[in-house]
Amino acid sequence: MKPIKIVTPPLAANCYLILDEKSALIDCGGDTKFILNALSRYMEPKDLDYLILTHSHFDHAAAAGDLKELGCKILMHKDEYALVKAQGFTSIFFNVKFKPFKPDFELKGGEIIELGDVVLEVIHTPGHSPGSICLYDENKKWLFSGDTVFAYGAFGRVDLPGGDAKALVKSIEKLSELDVENLYPGHEDVIEGNAKASILEALSIVKMIF
Repeated sequence: MKPIKIVTPPLAANCYLILDEKSALIDCGGDTKFILNALSRYMEPKDLDYLILTHSHFDHAAAAGDLKELGCKILMHKDEYALVKAQGFTSIFFNVKFKPFKPDFELKGGEIIELGDVVLEVIHTPGHSPGSICLYDENKKWLFSGDTVFAYGAFGRVDLPGGDAKALVKSIEKLSELDVENLYPGHEDVIEGNAKASILEALSIVKMIF
């Protein structure tokens, strides 16, 4: 079964629900009521096993505290947790405060998350934020790219707190080495088929700019 794309308010962030032997939601958006209603179309929200956060920006993670209270385990990169904790769970750029939470697993990169048929490798991809991660299924050739890289050569902004242009270039270089057929980014369109072309295009552009 392919990932289920859920576009969430307030900034149209893409979240992805994977239903396998274990269930996982990749990012949760910023509106708790919305994401719970969306999840309930496919499952009981309280039965969600994992919430994996690609990064801590409020449009991707502000509902995390509420979801954790329902019982899911939260996974996020240790550098990202340090950033959001230091900011008091407030989006400095957008001045939005959200419910504090503590991840159950602080990732470093290289971890393998086995959901069943879907097996995700955690790839640390700083640049858009210090602890941004991507998730890669080598067998299915799926890449969940958060706000690191998008369809059609677009890539994440680096002008938010913790952004780093040089780190973003290195991260996209790392992603360009993967065999990717389907790209599931944090905003806008999904690419199914020949998605590596979008990553290579993004790499070419960021190298010219940065």
